[in-house]
Amino acid sequence: MTFGKSLRIHLTTVEDTLGTASSNPDLHKEHIAANSKDRAKMKEELAALPAEDLEEKSKTGFSRTADGGPMLWDYQIKGFIKEAVNAVREMPDSCVSKEKRLSKWSYKKTLDKLIMVGTLADAKDRKLPLILPEGAEIGEKVRPLRAETMRGERVALACSETVPPGTQLSFQIILLDPRLEAGIREALDYGQWNGLGQWRSAGWGRFNWEEIQA
Repeated sequence: MTFGKSLRIHLTTVEDTLGTASSNPDLHKEHIAANSKDRAKMKEELAALPAEDLEEKSKTGFSRTADGGPMLWDYQIKGFIKEAVNAVREMPDSCVSKEKRLSKWSYKKTLDKLIMVGTLADAKDRKLPLILPEGAEIGEKVRPLRAETMRGERVALACSETVPPGTQLSFQIILLDPRLEAGIREALDYGQWNGLGQWRSAGWGRFNWEEIQA
């Protein structure tokens, strides 16, 4: 049985994109993957963590495909879409603001149930490979984290793997209700301002997108 409509999407990053996966398997298992209700998915995510050369507990990186390349998970795209919908909804003339099911009370539930993300070849494949520009390699970015505490300001350093501008990502979004299409397109447009990965609120991970014609 065929459900809804498939949008075939191609992204190209315009800024460095920072990885979000904890490089420490115990930390990932206890605080991130453990929140998943699907134990099989949790094991799959743990198995895809970066190699053991990422030793720092505070370091984040990218999960890896079977051939060792960086990748994103389906839920990272869905998470971006939910965040973008929440932002775009504040624009009075947007399609999102006119869609009652994407109100601030219901948008998360609606998107969780009615959009699915997968590779172009297989809508049920959760692993989305990142294709780096020719000759490029995974980089690293160190940034300060500041917090106000009872003892004054404290500063710590955080380190993340990065992929460079020009990195490409292709996937499909299955719309179980095609009426959500206009809102999803607006959410993808928001990626030029606030993109994917760690520290995206500072402008990292921004991207442009286009639809792949079947």
